[in-house]
Amino acid sequence: MGGVDGATRIPYEKLAKWLTSVEPEFLASRRAQAELLFRRIGITFAVYGSQEATERLIPFDILPRIIARAEWAQLEKGLIQRVKALNLFLADLYGPGEILKAGVVPSELVYRNPAFRPEMAGRRVPHDIFVHIAGIDIIRTDDDGFYVLEDNARTPSGVSYMLENREVMMRLLPDLFAQHRVAPIENYPDQLLATLRSAAPRGAGADPVSVLLTPGQYNSAFYEHSFLADKLGIELVEGRDLFVKDDIVYMRTTEGPRRVDVIYRRLDDDFLDPLAFRPDSALGVAGLMGAYHAGNVTLANAVGTGVADDKAIYTYMPEVIRFYLGEEPLLKNVPTWRCREKEALAYVLDHLGELVVKEVNGSGGYGMLVGPHATKAQIAEFAAKLADDPTNFIAQPTLALSTCPVSVASGVAPRHVDLRPFVLYGPNGASVVPGGLTRVAMKENSLVVNSSQGGGTKDTWIIDDAPLARA
Repeated sequence: MGGVDGATRIPYEKLAKWLTSVEPEFLASRRAQAELLFRRIGITFAVYGSQEATERLIPFDILPRIIARAEWAQLEKGLIQRVKALNLFLADLYGPGEILKAGVVPSELVYRNPAFRPEMAGRRVPHDIFVHIAGIDIIRTDDDGFYVLEDNARTPSGVSYMLENREVMMRLLPDLFAQHRVAPIENYPDQLLATLRSAAPRGAGADPVSVLLTPGQYNSAFYEHSFLADKLGIELVEGRDLFVKDDIVYMRTTEGPRRVDVIYRRLDDDFLDPLAFRPDSALGVAGLMGAYHAGNVTLANAVGTGVADDKAIYTYMPEVIRFYLGEEPLLKNVPTWRCREKEALAYVLDHLGELVVKEVNGSGGYGMLVGPHATKAQIAEFAAKLADDPTNFIAQPTLALSTCPVSVASGVAPRHVDLRPFVLYGPNGASVVPGGLTRVAMKENSLVVNSSQGGGTKDTWIIDDAPLARA
């Protein structure tokens, strides 16, 4: 909210003024109402292996994160550029492999990656699109711009919280809304459905049938699955609701089998088809990969996209963008040491107390070391892990992440944030919903924003720079 010079940044001027006019009791009552609303709606997520309740509410902060439209326009261009490059990269990896032949990305990083799917080698996917829905995690450290923290191309989650956060904010703080020209996000489900329909196989006809495939009610993101299926107006299905006959996918209905053209799958590759992947999977659909390879169904996102989520691959994304697009990256990567490289490993081991170290296939804030906040024992433990398997880790500087004001019991306090915008990519082009999921490290001085680690969320406002017209 405040710039480096201490002055309030222009997008936040109205919020700063509003905060001086409201009493702490008012903010406390709105926090309590927000929690009550989320409980009534049933917005929860599960934490695997937790000793606490199996389902939790994600903490919600009632003060919005505000980004000016001009800033957003630049971020949007960079996001579309990145997702375009990711799609070309994946199509190449499972096709001719030109980027590997050119030595831009090491072959072993791809072929030894557990998310690489040799079953997709030489296979074309409908419209040559691998990533239909992407969630790109963004941070900023100063006024100069945004950095990409990581790419989520497999099954990115969180968009339901973005939509519900906006609904709750409009109900709780209508007066604050009225003071800003906030870009709408409620048309995201329509955009998502249009993207899915446009990605249907070419023989699907004028009215393709889409479904959302969920692992079931015990999955940590089941709330989001049911929420999105409802918003999209499509069926929420489990593997047992589908079957394959003659390489065509059908859905069981009370009126008999119905052909399915597009599956928005929220199920990991391993569990999609017991005939192709894990034979013990009871969550998938036997024969699904046969229908997929026959070109009779679209899977969004495509099988094998997880290789692009790898944090070691992430370090090569600037080169990937230059290779396929012939352009300079519009969004910067966070500086990263690849521990698989001897010199980088030596540096990281010497500076573990200053760095953030992550597993290349890790997610959810697990399996990482935040050096400045770690104990000597934790640092020693990570040093042993690095020495044992350096290829499994990357390291990054402990960045001074930007903070946003958060309403807490003691008043208003700064907390570190990141942003997950959602990019839709189809045969008709790309779109980015003007907002995204702002994740908040609710603990003071914490840099970990993941909900599984106690992080919260807040509404993200993209505001027009033009003043509100007078009535």
